[in-house]
Amino acid sequence: MNEQRRQILEMLAEGKITADEAERLIDALERDRPGSPPGVTSPTKSRPKYLRVVLNSAETSGGDGPTRINVRIPLQLLRAGVRLTSLIPPQALTKINQQLDKSGVPIDLAELRPQHLEDLIEQLDEVNIDMDDPDTKMQVFCE
Repeated sequence: MNEQRRQILEMLAEGKITADEAERLIDALERDRPGSPPGVTSPTKSRPKYLRVVLNSAETSGGDGPTRINVRIPLQLLRAGVRLTSLIPPQALTKINQQLDKSGVPIDLAELRPQHLEDLIEQLDEVNIDMDDPDTKMQVFCE
């Protein structure tokens, strides 16, 4: 059993995630897994619809018990936002980029293309995020 699958099963056993969430996470792990036995066909990879960020922490700083964050963002919203950047006038883009850079976000919106977002989405299947706190687990994935 691989390490990621074991972690998912541990989170399920500890009650940090539901059986449904565990099933989705395991399915995401098995998609396009290299070295599948011959004759076993992997399901056709469908276009993801959501970006999920799940955070489970055993303790909170306020002492109110475990913290659980589960955010689901429609990828269509992100795709539409990327397309809308082409409608921003060049003068406004310059000002926006300056403010973003000033805030520590060095992104040039004039260079943002829909393909960049699709490349990011494609790579999210392989994202692992390590937390400094051993009692905190975080996953970022597309579904």
